[in-house]
Amino acid sequence: MSLTDPVADFLTRIRNAIRARHQKLDVPASKLKTEIARILKEEGYIASYKAAEENGRAVLRVYLKYSATNEAAIRDLSRISRPGCRVYVGRDEIKRVQGGLGISILTTPRGVMTGRQARREGVGGEILCEVW
Repeated sequence: MSLTDPVADFLTRIRNAIRARHQKLDVPASKLKTEIARILKEEGYIASYKAAEENGRAVLRVYLKYSATNEAAIRDLSRISRPGCRVYVGRDEIKRVQGGLGISILTTPRGVMTGRQARREGVGGEILCEVW
């Protein structure tokens, strides 16, 4: 099975796992997905992640984060730039997500970073997704 949009698949799996109240989920690993997971961890949206291997395949294992009242840290995620319609922004066009309550994840010439980091460093890029 070949995926045309592995990032959208990754986000959908996270969304589904949260709705089903799973503690962890496995996705096929890639450098980009690992970078997205790193940002989600740094921003406090997931508990942790680690690269594992299952049946000879590289797997990214993501541990989801819930509050004491079983409320998920991630309320929702949405894919912005798709393979059929890429969305690029300059450094001055990076919007705040949910009035600053969420984050946007961008790929920039300096690597994958949040919209806040990209604004601070003065770089634009492709908006992969928004998380809140």
